[in-house]
Amino acid sequence: MRVWTWTVALIAAAAVGGCATTTPQAKTGKTSAEAPSKPKPLAPGLDPLVHADAFPSTYKPMPSRPTAVVGAAVFTGTGALIENGVVLVKDGRIEAVGPNLPVPAGYESVDGRGKWVTPGLIDAHSHLGVYASPSVPANSDGNELTNPVTAEVWAEHSVWPQDPGFNTARVGGVTTLLVLPGSGNLIGGRGVVLRNVPARTVQDMKFPDAPYALKMACGENPKRVYGAKNRAPSTRMGNVAGYRQAWINAADYARKWDDYRAKAAKGEKADPPKRDLGLDTLASVLRGEIQVENHCYRADEMAQMIDISKEFGYHIAAFHHATEAYKIADLLAANDICVATWANWWGGKMEMLDGIEANAALVNAAKGGCAIIKSDDPDLIQRLNQEAAEALAAGRAAGLTITEAEAIKWITANPAKALGISKQTGSLEPGKRADIVIWDHDPFSIYARPDRVYLDGAIAYDRRDPRYQPRSDFELGQPGEGSR
Repeated sequence: MRVWTWTVALIAAAAVGGCATTTPQAKTGKTSAEAPSKPKPLAPGLDPLVHADAFPSTYKPMPSRPTAVVGAAVFTGTGALIENGVVLVKDGRIEAVGPNLPVPAGYESVDGRGKWVTPGLIDAHSHLGVYASPSVPANSDGNELTNPVTAEVWAEHSVWPQDPGFNTARVGGVTTLLVLPGSGNLIGGRGVVLRNVPARTVQDMKFPDAPYALKMACGENPKRVYGAKNRAPSTRMGNVAGYRQAWINAADYARKWDDYRAKAAKGEKADPPKRDLGLDTLASVLRGEIQVENHCYRADEMAQMIDISKEFGYHIAAFHHATEAYKIADLLAANDICVATWANWWGGKMEMLDGIEANAALVNAAKGGCAIIKSDDPDLIQRLNQEAAEALAAGRAAGLTITEAEAIKWITANPAKALGISKQTGSLEPGKRADIVIWDHDPFSIYARPDRVYLDGAIAYDRRDPRYQPRSDFELGQPGEGSR
């Protein structure tokens, strides 16, 4: 019905425009019976703009109640620290944040004295669900290593919601995460932004209205995977040729659909292009509808990827891993590209050898720089605050002046920006989702643990209340010989 409605509306608009001069029949002398027949609506599933999200979010926030967190040191995620702060939550949203705010009647008051509050943490690079625990071949669904360009695959179709890693990440304060395909391909497919809630289906976890992400990878991984199979790419120059050819194909595909729609709008006979799932995704990137998240370690290769993006007219939201980002921090900032990295992962392969702990801090120091600490790991996702603390300490040791209030953005506001969800989460500002973590120590302390985690104002984890502590069959262990 949506396809038919769209077609009729366009034809009607064309007819109204024609009324300003002469009707086609009057101009050509043809009767109505001789006029071209109207294009038929496409069958369901054949038009990429109809049901563009064929797997829509069914996420529903958990029940919440008006809440006030009172007396804590509040990192807002905007670069501010409010001592003796109050965070008011109503209808699952941040209502107000400030020092010594009065608590309205009927609000549950949570004693935050001696504690710290941050926005919910956001992991900009995770493989939870697609490389699920237990880590066995049956759960290894992150890399479709059958073609260097697999833009047609979507990570969400591999996500297993029962992966116990989601639970342990929530215990670590992570409320939102981007789940990506692996990095074995030049273009690995779509990633999906998830709310970190217990769920039966991945649709129940999908962040409403979050843009999709396209995973790309440069450097050693794709050339190693396909070179080992005596297939292209086997070199870095083969990598670059592969990206460019993919974008050429996508631009041509988009042009064919544009031509078809223009003819259909005029009521002219037109044959639609055959739908291609991979080119659908790439064309959506060119239209600015899908974020590009680009795995890339070396500075020179990041610069080349920027040139490719300019050649074909798309924007790179973030480089991931990016251990040499500090070498071109000014170039990345000038192009509004974030850097999702670690503090001390280095040396695993040649392209990682120049990694330094102060990488994120040096990216942050560039004017307009956007530094992110991410996990890429089911263990590190539980300790993003500690990884950020290492990067902060390294930056200070290098002589940079960075406040904790600024550094908390590396695991909250900045990943929200890179994921295209900063209007909804990532900071404690009125109107945004009430994603909140209450910490028992300064979150940059090695001793810090979340006491309570809120998603949309609802308690998602409480360290002291068993009702809000997740359980998984895969974390119960197996009985020993003596207990049988």
